Order: sequence, then C-alpha cells, then structure tokens
Amino acid sequence: MRKIIIVVIVFIALLFVGTFGYMYFENMGFWMGMYLTIITVFTVGYGDFVPIHPSGRVFTVFLVLTSVSFVMYTFSKITETMIEGELRGLYKRRKMIRQIGRLRDHYIVCGFGRIGKEICKILQEHQRPLIVIEKDVEEIRAIEELQYLQMQGDAADDEVLINAGIEHAKGLVSVVASDADNLYITLTARGLNPNLYIMTRSSGAPGVQTKLKRAGATKVISPYSIGARRMAHLIVRPTVTDFIDLTMRAGELDLIMEELQVSPTSHLNGKNLIESEIRKKYDVIVVAIKRQDGTMLFNPKSETRIMASDILIVLGASEHIVGLGKEM
Repeated sequence: MRKIIIVVIVFIALLFVGTFGYMYFENMGFWMGMYLTIITVFTVGYGDFVPIHPSGRVFTVFLVLTSVSFVMYTFSKITETMIEGELRGLYKRRKMIRQIGRLRDHYIVCGFGRIGKEICKILQEHQRPLIVIEKDVEEIRAIEELQYLQMQGDAADDEVLINAGIEHAKGLVSVVASDADNLYITLTARGLNPNLYIMTRSSGAPGVQTKLKRAGATKVISPYSIGARRMAHLIVRPTVTDFIDLTMRAGELDLIMEELQVSPTSHLNGKNLIESEIRKKYDVIVVAIKRQDGTMLFNPKSETRIMASDILIVLGASEHIVGLGKEM
C-alpha cells in the first residue's frame, strides 16, 4: 500500500509539473497544458498540439525522459510485487507441506466453525500437534493468522486426508456443519486408517449416532445434548459442576484433572498406590485407573496395583502433574 501511494503521488506531481511547464513555456491554458502533458507522458502524440518554442521543446524532452523512467519504474515495481507475492506464497506452501510431512501422532480437525475453533484452542494449549482442514477461504485466512497448520479442501476427499498425514495421525475430529458431511468424513478416515481414533459431531437427530458409529466413529458427541445436560447440572448440583469446570480448565485454583499413561519402563509399574508414593511425593490424587482392557477403577484403594499401559486419571496442581508425568 505504501508503494502504491508513492506511485500515485509521483504520477500526480508529474502531471502538474508538465501542465504548469507548458503553461509557462508555451503560453497555454491549464486544461490545454494538462492535455499535452497526458499525451506526452503516455507517448500517444496525436500531433494536433506540439511545442513551438525552443524552451518548450527542451521541456518536452525532459518530460518524456522523466515520464518514461517513471513508467518503467512503476512496471518494475508491479512485477516485483507480483513475483514476491508468488514466491512468498510458494515458500509458505512448501514450508507447510514439509511441516505436515514431519507430523506424527497429531490430530486432524475437520471444520473450523465455533466448535472447531474451541477444539483447536484447547489442543494448542495442551501442546498437541494439529492440522485443520477447512473449505472456506475466509476461515483459512483466520487459521493462518492463528498460525495453525491448515489445508484447504474437502475433508471427505481421500487425497486431502492423505496429505494431512492421516496414516500417522493419532486422532481425527469431524465437526463440520451437517451430519451427512461428518458421516462421509468418518467413512473415508476409517477406510484410510483402521486404527485411528475418530470423534465426530452429531446433531442429535434420531438414528444419526448409530449411523456414525456404524461408519467407524469411535466417539459421537452431540453438543446440544451436552449443553443441555450441563445447564441442568448447574441447576441441580452447581457446586459440583463448578468444581469440575475448574479442574478441566486449570482456573484460578491451578488445579487440573489429567490422564497419564504408565509406560512399561516406568518405576511405578507393578507397585500399588501406597508403594508408588504418588500422593506423598507429588501431592496428586489418583481419581481413577483405566486398565488396558477398558475396565475403569474409580476411587482405587491403596493396595490397587499399577500396571503397564494403565491410564491414571489424576487431580492436582499443574506443576505437580507435570513432574509425575516425567516418571510415567
């Protein structure tokens, strides 16, 4: 924009210099001087008016040289801007393709509406690698401003999902507008990666959840149903709901609920909760344990043994949970 403003100002100045020059050297009126300046600057030269006085001809030579130089400079800047824009866009695309190619265990978010935005924000806060697939060009610009990796296209297209690294992805979240689109995306994703964790949005219409699960969805979520239940819980048990909200978003209490998986090499493997000293060393409460077979142990007893691949659901201060996570 700055370059454009400079070019416009110089062009206007050139017109007025030429006009007043012809008015002075050729004794012309303003509009006649403007006319002669324009046909000289644009090298039209109709021949109906020509400089007569020697000083006017010298001025015309000066004006021609100046205007031709200006036009050449303008075209060079336009070309430079176009090439720079193309090269910059090409560089950004190639850089993004390289970044996407290096992704492993990432999440693919299909759709960047109100729900998609919140999901991406939370994934970013928890430092989970992600890539967004979106059709809308305006939304793509918004994604670029947030510096998320993105791809423009239809998430139900095999090629788009392959380019998004679905073969190496940890999970896919489909939150596009319609149930039909979510169904197609789920079918395509499950066909490309049979082991992928797929979470998809449902409108809550009868039969939709069954169809989405049949198509391969791991989890089907209805935002309307969840919103309604949360509003009801706020009425029935507001304190419990507020406490859960605080633990899920690490609010002013700096208290969060997190899940940590026990690796086979962890020193906690094979120990019971007392022997692990999780509460004593990290001031963290083990709320539940999920076994490898899917069994969930709520409020586990002190003699409950921790096994490899168990997922511990813990409650505590964020820095304490980070410390415990390093030993998992």
